[in-house]
Amino acid sequence: MKRRVFLGGVLAAALFAACGRDLPRLPALAPEAVVLAFGDSVTYGTGAAEGEDWPTQLAALTGWVIVNAGIPGDTAQAGPARLPALLEEYSPDLVVVEIGGNDFLRRRARAEVKEDLRRIVRMVRDSGAQVVLVGVPELSLLSVVAGRPSDAPIYAELAEEEGVPLVPDVFSDILGRPELCADRIHPNAAGYERMAAGIHARLRELGLAR
Repeated sequence: MKRRVFLGGVLAAALFAACGRDLPRLPALAPEAVVLAFGDSVTYGTGAAEGEDWPTQLAALTGWVIVNAGIPGDTAQAGPARLPALLEEYSPDLVVVEIGGNDFLRRRARAEVKEDLRRIVRMVRDSGAQVVLVGVPELSLLSVVAGRPSDAPIYAELAEEEGVPLVPDVFSDILGRPELCADRIHPNAAGYERMAAGIHARLRELGLAR
């Protein structure tokens, strides 16, 4: 298991090497830092057994105390209503945001989803925590058939507009690999392992993780 995590981290680091050259360096989080993983079923860990979700595996890689605040079916539209209570309860040093997939499945307009995500980002920053966005694919029949989903462009746009770090392509890449998926929209245990390694690699590039 540890060897697979290590190899996954190496592969993810190589994947992000080209796009990470100009990333700003951020203050490193202490090993005991509190991190909130805020998202939907992909953060919760649907498709894998308990303890195989990416927040749990990221905690093992970093030593951070990671609170899994993923709720199956949650949306970027509904997320801002439950976020303040979580920020108050846990006072996280960092919030990793992975949400929006269910909004796309409900055919909400990209512009609306983007503004909901902007609200989430600003709420986190106003609390004093750092925030990182995880890119989420906008699934379509064509992308599913082709097996080549890609991040919805609003994540890169929002990251640039708000000046927040982005973890691109990790989730999309997993959904393009059937062996890493429990179904068409959720990773399996191996997929979550890859997702944790990819997020960890990006956080190391940013300077947040060691």
